[in-house]
Amino acid sequence: MTGKSPVLADAADVLSDQLRNHLRRLAVLLRPHAHSIERRFEKRLKLMQLGSRERAALAAITPGAVARSLANGQVAGSFFEQVEYNGRRLAKLNLPPSQIITALEEYDNLLTPLLRKMFPEEYLNFQWVRDQLHFCVILTLNNAYYQVRETETQAFYELFRVELESRNLDELLGRFLATLAHFCRADAGHLFLLEPESGDWQHKGSVDGSGRRPTVPALDGLLRDAKVLRKLYAPRCWKWTKADGNGSGRACGVLLDSSWSKRFASCWSIPLVEGSRVAGVIQFGFRKNYEWLPREQELLAAAAERCLMAAEKARLVEDLAKREEQVRTLAEHMLHVEEVERRRISRELHDEAGQSLLCVRLQLEMIEQSMPEDSASRSRLGEVREMTERTILEIRRLIAALSPAVLEQLGLGASLRQLVTRFRRVHPAKVKLQLAKLHNLPKKLEIIVYRLVQECCNNIAKHSMASRVNISASTADGVLRLQVADDGVGFHVEEALEKRNSFGLAGIRERVVLMGGRFSLESRPAPHSGRIPQRARGRQTRFPHGTRITIDLPVAQGSSKTVVRH
Repeated sequence: MTGKSPVLADAADVLSDQLRNHLRRLAVLLRPHAHSIERRFEKRLKLMQLGSRERAALAAITPGAVARSLANGQVAGSFFEQVEYNGRRLAKLNLPPSQIITALEEYDNLLTPLLRKMFPEEYLNFQWVRDQLHFCVILTLNNAYYQVRETETQAFYELFRVELESRNLDELLGRFLATLAHFCRADAGHLFLLEPESGDWQHKGSVDGSGRRPTVPALDGLLRDAKVLRKLYAPRCWKWTKADGNGSGRACGVLLDSSWSKRFASCWSIPLVEGSRVAGVIQFGFRKNYEWLPREQELLAAAAERCLMAAEKARLVEDLAKREEQVRTLAEHMLHVEEVERRRISRELHDEAGQSLLCVRLQLEMIEQSMPEDSASRSRLGEVREMTERTILEIRRLIAALSPAVLEQLGLGASLRQLVTRFRRVHPAKVKLQLAKLHNLPKKLEIIVYRLVQECCNNIAKHSMASRVNISASTADGVLRLQVADDGVGFHVEEALEKRNSFGLAGIRERVVLMGGRFSLESRPAPHSGRIPQRARGRQTRFPHGTRITIDLPVAQGSSKTVVRH
């Protein structure tokens, strides 16, 4: 206790001067009989199967103990501090409050016959004193039990908060150790984990209450010894004196930091057990002989289990993050390979097939002109020439789709305008394109955006039956936002995304994910599938039906966390 709590103050205030005088007189009168009463009280506590620590704590909160305290000149507040201290010990010893009440009643059963027999004239006064004192003691004990439960709750809340906030395994374990050290009021602590793959012990954290930088103990193969591991498997608390040196401490446990035998008076060791093997160990050092009580053992055991589970979870998250990064890197490489392959195919189509077809067309035209005008062969040759010209145009369209030269030469804005122009030629929909602030974008981002718009246009042409399409792209605050909306027939999003043989939407989403972006898909089916209602009059900011895709891409790759919403 660093200060007097309000409960202690209230309990002390209840003791009026008259009550204190009666207590002092009671102490004087009971002094010759005190040893006998305490001995009989000890026997009754033993019959209640209470241990020595519980018996000692209960003996310190009886009416006889307070009477002796006041008779020796101590103030009431000091006694109730003693009651609160022993109340916390009883709470940590897992003694139910009902047993405390029963024990105090046993003391009263011993005291009542003696008072009635020896002091009949003052018995009523002493009974009033005992009632008042009993109320104060129970009030203080309730506060002590509350303090213990509140401390435990705060410790677990802090562990939960640490688990949520920690960014990696080392930070998680270091903060776990610091939280438990604060709960135990330890002066120092170490945490080691056993690496499951290599079998090596790794130092994961240290705390030192002295304010100096914690030192990492050199284990020197200590934890590879089978006997040492068996000792670490069970929770242990040991203490030693200066005369004992290292012997007493090392005899009953394994001290990870050999310097602790000179710096501290006691040590707690908590294993991190996974199945039948030791997966780690936490040790705390104390400058005083700090006793290890059952409630503290239970909390530390539960915290150790939570620590191990959190460490495993953090390790899995880190492994998953590494694998996701590997998948992301591989996928980005595949996209790069895809673009390279597109350029190669477009070059070959242009240099080989395209040039050859131009030569064929030229030869056909020359042969056609050399033949008589009324010749049937000339007519058929003209049809072949026209078919060749259409094929050349189709190859040029394929070349532009595979690797748009305007994207490399003039940038994203010009390439999107060209893409929309070609879309208007093959689709009757009215397309509105809005572009803003698309300068100085990374080349990779420009390619991704172009492919996304290209895929959206292909989907609209194939499936939407739309009469209006709005496409917009702009950048702000380091994010490029792309929106593609149409007033087509729409669809049910969940059903569309679950289709196994449909890769259009999935491909768009995957490209966005690879760039660390946000993908949002909304769709409202038209009232009657396949029949588009006439456009409502007046200006509308949102189509009453159809599909809207919103994509946010970080301009600097990796600056945004991937979020996929449906």
